[in-house]
Amino acid sequence: MLLSMLATQPIWLSGTLLVGVMTALAMAAPYLVRRRVGLERLRVNNEVAGFIFAAVGVLYAVLLAFAVIIAWEKFSEAEGAAAKEAGSVATLYRRSQGIAGEPGAAFRTALTHYGRTIIADDWPAMERGKGSRTATRALDGAYADLLAFHPADGRGNAVLAEALDQLDGVTQARRLRLVLAPGVVPRVLWFILSSGAILTLLFTLFFGAPNLRAQILMTGILAFLISSGLLVITAIDRPFAGAVKVAPHAMEAVLGDFEGRER
Repeated sequence: MLLSMLATQPIWLSGTLLVGVMTALAMAAPYLVRRRVGLERLRVNNEVAGFIFAAVGVLYAVLLAFAVIIAWEKFSEAEGAAAKEAGSVATLYRRSQGIAGEPGAAFRTALTHYGRTIIADDWPAMERGKGSRTATRALDGAYADLLAFHPADGRGNAVLAEALDQLDGVTQARRLRLVLAPGVVPRVLWFILSSGAILTLLFTLFFGAPNLRAQILMTGILAFLISSGLLVITAIDRPFAGAVKVAPHAMEAVLGDFEGRER
């Protein structure tokens, strides 16, 4: 679908193709129709078409608003997952101070390596709707280094249990990122949104207003509002790609904190 492909394009290109082209075509259509169909023939439809168009407009407005809300919620969920993952890594790094000796140092190194790997490999892979195997192996390495710690007392057991719980949180947050990366709007909804927009605008051609310029302007305003809603959805459909996306700022801040502690 064209709309889903536009999700990864620059915002100026998506805006031009969606808002600009769609509005221009919608404004040209009443003029072309009026040249072929007389005003009197169109005015006959005004009364009946008005009631039907009101129902069509409400139905499509509800669908468009629903899609915008869902896309925004999933985008916010992706932001939350990235922040939660970074927070869990930071918590693990601090709590690993309770793991003495080589196991603790190895685990902290593994956490730092994981953070750098997801920035260098996972984020570029998510722009393509996939995940990085290198980041998966880095996470596996963190688990292996943590499980190499064999506590000798109750305090050590508590530290290990809490660290494993936090590491599981990192895994779950990353999994959520990867699930949301390919896009949150299904193809069937893209089809309904695009076809519904076209049909809604085509429905306006059944009307005939005495003032053609006013009708053209009203049609253009309607097209602008519909296409703007579609632009919002395409911009945030893929949370880690396109012009509006979730960046790894949270993990970058955590790694900066790690480097400050190591100095």
